[in-house]
Amino acid sequence: MTSRCGPILYAAIVAAVLGSSLFVRALGVSATSSAQSTPSVKQEMRVTLVGTGGGPGVNPQRFGISTLVDAGSTRLLFDCGRASTVRMVQMGVALNSVTKLFLTHLHSDHVIGIPDLYLTPWAATGRKAPFEVWGPEGTTAMMNGIQQAFAFDIHIRRDVDEKFPGGGIQVESHDIREGVVFNQAGVRVTAFLVDHGPVAPAYGYRVDYNGHSVALSGDTTKSANLMRVGKGVDVLVHEAVDAEALRASAASRNQTREQVESIIAHHTTEDQVVEVLAAVQPRLVVFSHAPGTDAFLSRVRSGYAGRVESGDDMMTIDIGADVTIQRSAK
Repeated sequence: MTSRCGPILYAAIVAAVLGSSLFVRALGVSATSSAQSTPSVKQEMRVTLVGTGGGPGVNPQRFGISTLVDAGSTRLLFDCGRASTVRMVQMGVALNSVTKLFLTHLHSDHVIGIPDLYLTPWAATGRKAPFEVWGPEGTTAMMNGIQQAFAFDIHIRRDVDEKFPGGGIQVESHDIREGVVFNQAGVRVTAFLVDHGPVAPAYGYRVDYNGHSVALSGDTTKSANLMRVGKGVDVLVHEAVDAEALRASAASRNQTREQVESIIAHHTTEDQVVEVLAAVQPRLVVFSHAPGTDAFLSRVRSGYAGRVESGDDMMTIDIGADVTIQRSAK
């Protein structure tokens, strides 16, 4: 069923897309990059932290939350925060190769980049495959609203002017429940419920391929489901908050103490992270949508002896016999 999309939502979506396009021009890169039109077929996995920012604020060093997983010839994107398309183009990822999107929840900072990823690869690089989206209840309604918001542009480009192929602008939406939500070409994606307070349902994901695995926490406080489903993964990409830093900086963000405490209650503190890591025992944990400070990492490392890293935008993690990371020289 297609939901109605009022002028405020329309304006917000247009602003998001135009903002990303301006970012692309400012960075001097082209949306038509084809350096990685399709992921190479490997027996290993690669995880790319496209954007590592947390919350709705704008951070030029940390773009909106988004994580790319390449498993064999299958390419999956998890969440689509602000300017995810810009980061992918900077890395040489062809946007028309990113057709499968999984959403952890529907907070704006996790979905604001969707219109750009939906429209731009079709209009700029000739995507022919449908755009598939998996996410919590409400995902289908949201995608219907985005299609309605851009109905004029879609009609002109598909039917009147350029006459781009209609298949590339089709949307296949899936409102998911817990369990295996994707199982193709040897790649299995399992969704599990996490605890993001009143934002429900909210999901984390585990991706398995050829004996290797990665788990993504999504936004959550300490989650028993994550500790159970994620146990023994090669890589855990986990969110976190620095409670004391949030409290100390509340005034600069015009937030009340009550608002700050609510935010903290819906995310994972460093003490809780240590408990999660002790249960999961990943070969590597990387923090994304989290504080990137040395002080935060030091406190986590004081309670957990395993390998811990702070994630950066465009960091890549290769998972095979070894787990190796490469940071971008952005």
